[in-house]
Amino acid sequence: MKRNFTAVVWQDGRWFVAQCLEVDVASQGVTEADALSNLEEAVELHFTPPVATVLPAVRTIGVEVSV
Repeated sequence: MKRNFTAVVWQDGRWFVAQCLEVDVASQGVTEADALSNLEEAVELHFTPPVATVLPAVRTIGVEVSV
């Protein structure tokens, strides 16, 4: 079964870091494409039996801040 996940990518020095937002998995690469490819592999491994975690629930919180 194929499922889509959301990834964010940013550059940290000479490395690109890719993080999956739905599960706590991240990877890196020399290029953005490498980082995303490595992240795809890491997420696939994450869901290889036995399943590592249950998908987290996303919640919204309200926080009082002073600006």
